[in-house]
Amino acid sequence: MLRSLSDVQAEFAAALNDPATGMPGNLAGPDGAPAPRRFAVYRNNVIVGLIDSVASAFPAVKRIVGEEFFSAMARIYVVNEPPKSPVLMHYGTTFASFIARFEPAETLPYLADVALIERAWHEAYHAAEALPLGAAGLSGIAEADLPALVLALHPSVRIVCSPYPAFSIWRMNTRDEPVTPVDMAAGGEDTLIVRPEAEVEVRVLPPGGAAFVGALAEGRSLSEAAGEAIAADAGFDLPGNLAGLIDSGAVVGYSIRN
Repeated sequence: MLRSLSDVQAEFAAALNDPATGMPGNLAGPDGAPAPRRFAVYRNNVIVGLIDSVASAFPAVKRIVGEEFFSAMARIYVVNEPPKSPVLMHYGTTFASFIARFEPAETLPYLADVALIERAWHEAYHAAEALPLGAAGLSGIAEADLPALVLALHPSVRIVCSPYPAFSIWRMNTRDEPVTPVDMAAGGEDTLIVRPEAEVEVRVLPPGGAAFVGALAEGRSLSEAAGEAIAADAGFDLPGNLAGLIDSGAVVGYSIRN
């Protein structure tokens, strides 16, 4: 019985992802004979290439756990969650959630959130272009219109909220300097990631800032977003958060809700 191309491809892909699976029976070498060694080399090269792709996208995670641990963890990830797109820049979207379930990493509870920051950096880097508005762009708004102000955020804006000091840990592991202890008892950090121009900006958000930015991203007015932020943290500073958001290049336009 003649097999369909899709069936042959599915068998080939399954064999690539599972080292315990033998070579597909329909494959042969240049001499027409089965070539299990050739296939094994090809399979290993594919897996190694995917591991390298994950490593390049999560350098801070790799530095935290070390090369040997990272390679073993990434290999398990690659085998269990192979790419669903031929574009490798999209690969790794589930790596943070994989880390959160990966038992050998449970002694590093912040590791998945560091991975989320790295993934957000990657997404921000490849996001669509937009021109930041800047403080001058808001100078003509009447004070009476401020509560109804709706801000348009840059397409690259991402937020990562963590109960751990994930931003501090990420930043420390992206610099070529010695790693110093982080006070885990200091509480969580929320991180803003945005690429207003050529470089990706990563900064920690002040109290209530994540709720504020999140509400703005949903199209809420300034007063509504401030209300969400105050509900999240009674000490929310609206002028300070708004100034920081504009300074980061995260605002690209606005409208006044009638």
